[in-house]
Amino acid sequence: MSREMRLGLFLMATGSHISGWRMEGACDDFADLSQVQAICREAERGLFDLIFMGDNLNADPSAHPSYCSRLEPLTLLSAIAMSTSHIGLGATASTTYGDPWSLARAFASLDHISGGRAAWNSVTTSNPQAAANFGTTHPDHARRYEMSAEFIEVVRKLWDAWEPDAVPKDRESGAYFDPAKIRPIDHEGTFFKVKGPVNIPRSPQGRPLILQAGGSEPGQELAAKHADVVFTVTQDRAESAAFYKGLKARLEKNGRKPEDLVVLPGVMPVVGRTEAEAREKLARLMGFVDDKTALGMLSERFNTDLSGADLDGPIPDLGENDAYHAFARAMLSKAKRENMTLRDLYALVAAARGHWVLCGSAEQVADTLQEWFETGAADGFNIMPGWLMEGFTDFIDLVVPILQERGLYKTAYAPGTLRGKLGLPA
Repeated sequence: MSREMRLGLFLMATGSHISGWRMEGACDDFADLSQVQAICREAERGLFDLIFMGDNLNADPSAHPSYCSRLEPLTLLSAIAMSTSHIGLGATASTTYGDPWSLARAFASLDHISGGRAAWNSVTTSNPQAAANFGTTHPDHARRYEMSAEFIEVVRKLWDAWEPDAVPKDRESGAYFDPAKIRPIDHEGTFFKVKGPVNIPRSPQGRPLILQAGGSEPGQELAAKHADVVFTVTQDRAESAAFYKGLKARLEKNGRKPEDLVVLPGVMPVVGRTEAEAREKLARLMGFVDDKTALGMLSERFNTDLSGADLDGPIPDLGENDAYHAFARAMLSKAKRENMTLRDLYALVAAARGHWVLCGSAEQVADTLQEWFETGAADGFNIMPGWLMEGFTDFIDLVVPILQERGLYKTAYAPGTLRGKLGLPA
């Protein structure tokens, strides 16, 4: 098979739906390692390619539970590496609030610990509330991306500072290292000054994968230059196909091929044995949503206080959004197409924080994913279960076998590192 659908798991232990944890028997604690380990083992049972972990750098009790109360991603995935064998481990770390040397060292360490399964989700940190925790002011969108471009450049230099054979461990000569194959990077730029190298040998993958989720113009340029996997926000197949085509077209000027980048739209599937069963599950989920909580999430996504807005009136002019560009664009485009009220829009955010919700029978869900995959809208999908484990197990037990029967999805893990499993260049 020349092209295989890829599946990632967006890992949120309380579920992607803001009230997913309230479903009967659902996982309810992102700080409980045993719950997270069980989810990751389930993902591996479903032959998922990688785990994708978002993160937040502030604690807001009115936000999604998995963002306010959680284990730090790199620490958590180091533990998950010990209880899984194949699945990729993608952790979020900020280029706005962090330093390249420490990050390069940490992800190289995770790659060694996991046997070549590490991936860095490079984010610029959109939420301005994070700045107060670092004693600084929040940079604007353009500056965040300028910083990010240089940050990634430095990290890649640090990962490349060790040659693969820099540690001969020659007992006869007594030469543990070959100093000629371990180089400083001597980087001096606008934002960072880093001598290097890091004090860890080259990682099993050569470099850990770089994941990226920016949908703005600077975000797409950054992805076309550096990213191995792009996680997108979408509500419409035509828009997703246009984004996919445009992003792939940007690769050539960076000396890359279309197959060097995997594009995974985010989707929250709600699956039933029949469409009616699936609709009933989604109705149960949405029945837990209250106006205050959902409006708080919507206010955060648009970086605008909407607490006094008319829920059943037209969506107000929300102006320019310097925080979540891709989310705002995707949601407002859908709202305009479907003549939504603010109540409709906040229900969309509560369900999957602005991501696509796909509800139907297993056949309907599989048909839709296949259509997107085969018509150039996606290389696969970042699956965002509304609640765990049932909402995830339904997808694995009901949808994955259909995709396998159609020859779209693997029936076993390939050997090697995550980079090799995804068919990405060394």
